[in-house]
Amino acid sequence: MTEVSNTPARVLVTKIGLDGHDRGSRIIAAYLRDAGMEVIYTNPWQKIDAVVTLAMEEDVDVIGISSLATDHLLVPKLMKALTAEGLSHIRVVVGGIVPDEDEADLLTAGVSEVFHPGAMREEIVSSVEKFAAEAASARPQD
Repeated sequence: MTEVSNTPARVLVTKIGLDGHDRGSRIIAAYLRDAGMEVIYTNPWQKIDAVVTLAMEEDVDVIGISSLATDHLLVPKLMKALTAEGLSHIRVVVGGIVPDEDEADLLTAGVSEVFHPGAMREEIVSSVEKFAAEAASARPQD
C-alpha cells in the first residue's frame, strides 16, 4: 500500500523493445498482485511512447521493465520521456539480465533499482512498495 494515499500501489509491468521473453515479467506481476498492488500488465514489444501514455492514463506509481536481451539499454530514453511529460515522480525499476556496467548507467539515468536473477520475492515486493510510496509523495498536486 502506498503510505500517502492508503490506496494500493499502481504498478505497470512491461517490456520495451524487441525482447519477447515475458515469463519473468509475468511472475513478477503475480508477486505484486499477490501483495495487494494493482498491476497493469502489457504484452511484450512496447514502444516507449506507448508506455509513457499508459503510465499517465493508468496513474501508476512504479514502472517495472523486464529485460533479458539488452532492451534495458532503452530505459534511459524512457526516463527522459517520462520527465518530458511531467511524470518524473514515477519510479522505474528494471529486472532481468543487466551487466554491471549497464546497471551503473541505468541508475545514473534515474532508475530506482535493478533486480538481477535470483532476487527474492520479498525484496522485490518491499522495494516496489517503498518506491510507490515515494512516487505518491512526489506526485504533483493538481
